[in-house]
Amino acid sequence: MICIVKKKISIAKELLSKIEWACTFSNCEPKIKNGNLRMVKNTNFAYVEPHKVIIKDKLYLFFNEHDYFYIGNLNNKIPLSKLKEFISVN
Repeated sequence: MICIVKKKISIAKELLSKIEWACTFSNCEPKIKNGNLRMVKNTNFAYVEPHKVIIKDKLYLFFNEHDYFYIGNLNNKIPLSKLKEFISVN
């Protein structure tokens, strides 16, 4: 039987401050759910789930120490420097 181990990953303080900073200009409150590390026991398979942030009813995905974020799924890669623009437009 496959056993999957799940460990919570806390969002980095630097990333959290960038998200909150971008939200202050749009007068919105982000709802943050921390990501997870999922590992298949007794193997070297692992998957990092992104941090999920809901801003104005849209799903944004973030990874610690990455310069990009994603909207909806991992196909829409956008530089973190443009987060404020995407929040204010949408």
